[in-house]
Amino acid sequence: MYGTRGAAAVLGAALLLAGCSSGGGGDDTKGDGAGAGITQQPKAADPFWVNPDGNAAEQVAAYLKDGKKSEAEQIRKIAAQPTGEWIGPENPEQEARGFTEAAAKADRTALLVLYNIPHRDCGQYSQGGAADGDAYRAWIDGVAKGIGDRAATVILEPDAVLHLVDGCTPDEFHEERYDLLKGAIGTLKALKNTKVYLDAGNAGWGHPDQIFEPLKWAGIDGADGFSVNVSNFYSTKDSIAYGKQLSAKVGNKHFVIDTSRNGNGPYTDGDPNERWCNPPGRALGETPTTKTADPLVDAYLWVKRPGESDGECKGGPKAGEWWPDYALKLAKASRP
Repeated sequence: MYGTRGAAAVLGAALLLAGCSSGGGGDDTKGDGAGAGITQQPKAADPFWVNPDGNAAEQVAAYLKDGKKSEAEQIRKIAAQPTGEWIGPENPEQEARGFTEAAAKADRTALLVLYNIPHRDCGQYSQGGAADGDAYRAWIDGVAKGIGDRAATVILEPDAVLHLVDGCTPDEFHEERYDLLKGAIGTLKALKNTKVYLDAGNAGWGHPDQIFEPLKWAGIDGADGFSVNVSNFYSTKDSIAYGKQLSAKVGNKHFVIDTSRNGNGPYTDGDPNERWCNPPGRALGETPTTKTADPLVDAYLWVKRPGESDGECKGGPKAGEWWPDYALKLAKASRP
């Protein structure tokens, strides 16, 4: 399915690096963004936490140190915005606590992405996830314990429902996955200040009629809403249209849109099977905000972290690795 496999590959790679860009992951090989002067965005329009030590902030600091002020200011467009923090498989409680505590100190909300469902990505590029259902439930419990009463917005399991619909995930895993997703929503929504958005694909994969019932089986009724366009490039306009059609079929649930790299819409040239992978000519989309073009859209978010490679294609490094040249192109192509 167009965009699905690619999106999942990006997501899995980002997951692998989640702990490394937390500012406290213990990776001594990385620099830090302390010299970048990254601050929080105005809370009224953008309540989400900006990580002052993320990859983009480190790149800004490095460019400034080398006297490359122009490049630094371009990358600052990325570093100054809140992006999703992907919780890794090994230390969910520690990571969730670290991100939410840092956000709370800044009087902001942490944006967390959970991507660890068993049989993830149907054995494709981002294969993996928790070993079994019990391991996943324990992982979710760890995330919930780490969040506690602090404010968090959670994007739950990109592609997990979509891959049940498009035939990618084998039938024998469907019943368990629905149960795990429903359980995760229940566990997270029992927290005092956590919002949960279950992923629901993107504007280019198919039609809302194909996914609305599976979303219900996965417990969408108990969630705050759903997410669309995660790690993809479809325009905000098209994403709103898709989301509104879907919302009408799931109790008028609200939704959020990943606008991280959709400034120029999707790539339409070259091999259709690789259009998702480091497409040229793309641009940053609307910056994260809760002031959106439609009352059903709770926020524009940067769930995917701009500047991280989609994979080893078109000259890119391994999936999830920071790619300064691509980040610069995204920034330079974007509106001021």
